Amino acid sequence: MAAPKNQSAQNATLERESALVKTGILPAVDYWISAVQTLVDSPGAKAPQMEATSKAQTELERIEKQISELESAAGDNQAARKQLHDLHDRVGALRRQITSQMGPWQKVELARHPQRPYMMDYVDRVFTDFSEIHGDRGFADDQAIVCGMARFRGQECLVVGTQKGRDNKEKFRRNFGSPNPEGYRKALRAMKIAEKFKRPIFTLVDVVGAYPGLGAEERGQAEAIARNLREMARLNVPVITVITGEGGSGGALAIAVADRVLMMENSIYSVISPEGCASIMWRDSTKKEVAAAALKITAEDNVAMGTADDIIREPAGGAHTDYDEAAASVGDALAKHLEELQAMPLQQMHDERYKKFREMAKYFTEV
Repeated sequence: MAAPKNQSAQNATLERESALVKTGILPAVDYWISAVQTLVDSPGAKAPQMEATSKAQTELERIEKQISELESAAGDNQAARKQLHDLHDRVGALRRQITSQMGPWQKVELARHPQRPYMMDYVDRVFTDFSEIHGDRGFADDQAIVCGMARFRGQECLVVGTQKGRDNKEKFRRNFGSPNPEGYRKALRAMKIAEKFKRPIFTLVDVVGAYPGLGAEERGQAEAIARNLREMARLNVPVITVITGEGGSGGALAIAVADRVLMMENSIYSVISPEGCASIMWRDSTKKEVAAAALKITAEDNVAMGTADDIIREPAGGAHTDYDEAAASVGDALAKHLEELQAMPLQQMHDERYKKFREMAKYFTEV
């Protein structure tokens, strides 16, 4: 009885494979991609309109999902698989084109993408033997900040970062990624341990800002941030920061006083959110696009101003499209800058760190 069942399964597979061509599914997907290409290349403005770009990104996500489903149905049909591979390449090229044409506000939206990799997604892929450190030894364990000893390509190190939640339960547990003062104190405690054992420090930043609640202010939010700024400037080990998503205000800077500040290609780094800036400047949060452009918040802007040192390229369409590729890029960037810093004498590293932050926001020269 087994033979007829196997034969039936094989026949079903062949029928699915031939259906890809006979029913015109592949040509339909090809036409779908062409329609998105037209949307992206629509004449008029120099760059695509925000609505058109957003729609194009949504359509590309749907197309990629459809291609993935078709790949599982293609089986051993090499002709169909080749067509699907070509379609996938076209989607990748379109994603790169859209990303290159994005304005500041569109970068903000991409930095906030709900599927963008968070700190622990990078830790799982870039580091090994991660062992978390809990508590500030004073009040509580703030889970919006995660600290832990780990190994980076065989070398012992400390990893510190902000962690947002994926589902509602985790979002509440991690306070939506907004740290309380005990989180910053925990981070500093862990950094002092790393300094004692001469381990380099990596910080991964994706935070809207420090938590502004009444309890946080009563427990010394401003003092905790200020102390971190001072103590991180004095650390006797290399410190490298990566802005992986949003780098918002003092909440980000409190774990980003580093020898090297790296930014993911589609991340942002600013003293205030575009919405907050628009509300203050124009009493109108709907002018967030204007504020985003004025704030110079993109990776390219920050490198040009000297507030960031290097840009880490992302997969086509953003880091959320391929966690492994994004993590590989982060790992290579960390290895490169760590090697440079470890080759420096300690005093030179201190002097360059001090000079780096003293020259930020310097818009005049003394005669």
